[in-house]
Amino acid sequence: MKQNRLAAIDIGTNSIRCIVVEVDKPGSFKVLDDEKATVRLGEGIAKDRAISEAAWQRAMDALSRMNKIVDGYGVMKVETIATSAVRRAANGDAFVKAVADRIGLHISVISGEEEAELAAMSVLHNFDMEGTRYTMVDIGGGSVEIITALGSHIEEIYSLELGAVVLTEKFITADPIRSREYLNLRKHIRKTIKAVFTGEKMPVQCLLGSGGTMTSIGAMVMGMRKEGYGSVHGYEVLRSEVVHLLAMLLRKDLKGRRSLAGLNPDRADIIVAGVTVVDELMEFFNTNLLKINEQGIREGLILKSLKKHNLMPAGRIPRNWRESALEFARSCHHDEEHSLQVARLSMEIFDEVASAFGLNEKHGQMLEAAALVHDVGYFISYSSHHKHTYHLVRHADLFGFTPREREIIANIARYHRKSLPKKKHESFARLAPRDRLLVKRLGGILRLADGLDRRRNSLVKGLDCSLSPSTFMVRLAGGDDVSVELFGGKNKGDLFEEAFERKLLLVPTPTVD
Repeated sequence: MKQNRLAAIDIGTNSIRCIVVEVDKPGSFKVLDDEKATVRLGEGIAKDRAISEAAWQRAMDALSRMNKIVDGYGVMKVETIATSAVRRAANGDAFVKAVADRIGLHISVISGEEEAELAAMSVLHNFDMEGTRYTMVDIGGGSVEIITALGSHIEEIYSLELGAVVLTEKFITADPIRSREYLNLRKHIRKTIKAVFTGEKMPVQCLLGSGGTMTSIGAMVMGMRKEGYGSVHGYEVLRSEVVHLLAMLLRKDLKGRRSLAGLNPDRADIIVAGVTVVDELMEFFNTNLLKINEQGIREGLILKSLKKHNLMPAGRIPRNWRESALEFARSCHHDEEHSLQVARLSMEIFDEVASAFGLNEKHGQMLEAAALVHDVGYFISYSSHHKHTYHLVRHADLFGFTPREREIIANIARYHRKSLPKKKHESFARLAPRDRLLVKRLGGILRLADGLDRRRNSLVKGLDCSLSPSTFMVRLAGGDDVSVELFGGKNKGDLFEEAFERKLLLVPTPTVD
């Protein structure tokens, strides 16, 4: 038995998920395994009020396999929960007993409110929502959990029987979907939402969504945009894109939906109902933005288990983007003094050019993060370490950044040395034109700052920068001879000059005796 390994199994209405993690330090873990099986445990429950024999057997087969996977990892504890389907089924208790007797897994059947609390734990672990009014939504096969919140404070929790499987079975019988059926579906969703939220409707800044419907929306919109980020975690979708996606889904039959990029064919029959719920919620809460949380309830279950087994420190400081970048860089054994110096110099340059070139606070955060992680590629090898940096950063868990922002950060860091950005570089070419320009500008700043610490001894104590229509003057303040740093900056100022269309002038600040 491994005392630092935990597993969580989430038995939902549509699918069963199993996650195995290893705690690498108090409050932090890495995923070792993530298994999913689409078993449709809830099929027919709306009509028969019972788990069918076929669904029962599919679930048993999946749980048996997952239990063997968990045993193989030698976990210290496995937490198993069941949600809407088992809650509603007349033979739910019998199913729980059969799983315990035949497989050895002990299931806790949790309420809709407990589901919502787990989803909220995952959101607060993954997103910095300080000062933001938002709504968390977890869409399952049987129910939808809705949590309104301000920052880290939960206001209200609701559980509605608006799951994608339940709604599909109740309202959709034809393929393609008949307009009358769809209108009845939408009317029912709207009526159910309004019946619950009877008080004053408070607009929210965004919806933060988890569950299979949400991740499918993220993946399909990513495909529609022709973007290729490695994950939809933190991906941002506009209301207009949800509307267009829904219209496109309604025009297709089941076969057509199964062929859509980003949509698992197993979800093609229930996706319209799920996306309609999202559309109605975005309209109801008057929000234009949907953020995708790829983790959800099973991660919340892991976090709850960490607390139960005293593996989550009390009063843990909330995560932030800067600490997350540093934590990742430290895991790659980077030269922290050099990275902090490059970050400091980068931000001094950024502050001088930001206003004139429309660069904002988020752009500054992306630049600083890239500076902190720009040398992590050394962890693989010195040769082409800038390319290794790109791949490591692209797949890193950088808190507070969307997939697009992580991709930009990875590109900024990649161009701190060697070749300038070129359209023949696949990672650069697949960026949108505005993002390519952003990479050039922020990458130019990082590249210059890296050159200004050529000896990696933080000799440059400060920069005095001034921007003119034709030049960018940088005066280096250092307590010693800064000739090597001047050489390094001039050698690495090429991208800056190209991106900002300014002649770079680097001069030492005279030392006063």
